[in-house]
Amino acid sequence: MHTDTERCVRAVQSKDARFDGWFFTAVVTTGIYCRPSCPVVAPKPENMRFHPSAAACQQAGFRACKRCRPDTSPGSPEWNQRADLVARAMRLIADGVVDREGVPGLAARLGYSTRQIERQLLAELGAGPLALARAQRAQAARLLIETTPLPMADIAFAAGFASIRTFNDTVREVFALAPTDLRARAPRSNPGTTAGALTLRLPFRAPLNPDNLFGHLAATAVPGVEEWRDGAYRRTLRLPYGHGIVSLSPQPDHIACRLTLSDLRDLTVAISRCRRLLDLDADPVAIDDQLRTDPLLAPLVDKAPGRRVPRTVDEAEFAVRAVLGQQVSTAAARTHAARLVTAHGERVDDPEGGLTHLFPAPDALASVDPESLAMPRTRRTTFTTLVRRLADAEVRLGPDSDWSETRARLLELPGFGPWTVDVIAMRALGDPDAFLPTDLGIRRAAQELGLPSTPAALTARAAAWRPWRAYAVQYLWATDSHPINFLPV
Repeated sequence: MHTDTERCVRAVQSKDARFDGWFFTAVVTTGIYCRPSCPVVAPKPENMRFHPSAAACQQAGFRACKRCRPDTSPGSPEWNQRADLVARAMRLIADGVVDREGVPGLAARLGYSTRQIERQLLAELGAGPLALARAQRAQAARLLIETTPLPMADIAFAAGFASIRTFNDTVREVFALAPTDLRARAPRSNPGTTAGALTLRLPFRAPLNPDNLFGHLAATAVPGVEEWRDGAYRRTLRLPYGHGIVSLSPQPDHIACRLTLSDLRDLTVAISRCRRLLDLDADPVAIDDQLRTDPLLAPLVDKAPGRRVPRTVDEAEFAVRAVLGQQVSTAAARTHAARLVTAHGERVDDPEGGLTHLFPAPDALASVDPESLAMPRTRRTTFTTLVRRLADAEVRLGPDSDWSETRARLLELPGFGPWTVDVIAMRALGDPDAFLPTDLGIRRAAQELGLPSTPAALTARAAAWRPWRAYAVQYLWATDSHPINFLPV
């Protein structure tokens, strides 16, 4: 995108917010970089330089605009719609792997050398993994500075900086302000922090239809791990340094997010996982435009544009829950999951609600006695095989997953057919083109709309919806009156 100068100039001159996060505009006469929708008067085209990432702008010596705050724009949708090396690396960097394990750890997870990783990221993003992680730390630092009363030393280490000096130098370089000055400029109305709680706004590209997104999460919520309370979806989070509780509620122009963390070093990871859960980095205009090319889908899109794919904060958890939900009702699946949570989950305190546990990790579930599971013997075998493979890392479902390889490994497991694999691909792996032609709800919706209802014929028709078939699934599901399609009251 950033190499198409004419298109980028048009986006900046029209202040088109749809392109925020796709590219960044550096202005050579001022030394600042902005998002395309920056409200200031657009610079002359000859003074614009376009970069694919905030890190690339910083590497080139530009500082962030104080007006449009480009570091807070939605992330590029590229990293959620692709499964190549660069996309997998970006997902891992967002999940904090470079801060925790360094570039060698990133390379080891991806199965490439550090030189290969750096070369490919530089070629596509204009910055290597260290610079990209540094930009992420700077954004986390700004968030903590502006929304919490924490001492600057605590903020530095919570944001992932190795020293106070590096923290101070980075903030000054990126934002052209000292940390104390950045805090002084923050609006006084911003909610503060108490006992590790943070209140922040998660941006997204409009439009966003919250009905099926929050309806699905609320209708399938596992008691003790998830709940819908006071207009917000709340759940517990298992994080690298500890645990957390998040509350997410839809607002007209953002998602209101309240995070309580046992360790603030988990901040960037928690935010990344919440954005992924709600599919906030999607480009709904591009998706909906493609789906509208089918005259039978177009009315559904026009009626409620901006549907997202409800995803997950824990890929292994979702895979286990997919198995628990095979051939049973939503209520029965929740009951099975709640029993596992009560018996094997770690307890947490939730003074603000009714959350009690973290969902059990694969290691804990691998020790479950199969005879204690109230399900058919064949599904017990499916369950125990899956959790063992997850615990042994023979099946990997994290942000570094190769989608094709993971699908093949899942299909090798007993009890895993195309529906289970595709629903995991759609909601856990984040494959935007995952499709469920055998799903009963999809077939019923297809029949009502006049689409082919047999799996083979529907798959052939759906070829025109690629690469957004997972979003077509959301529009087809929305024709039903199931609670997953409605925002709870």
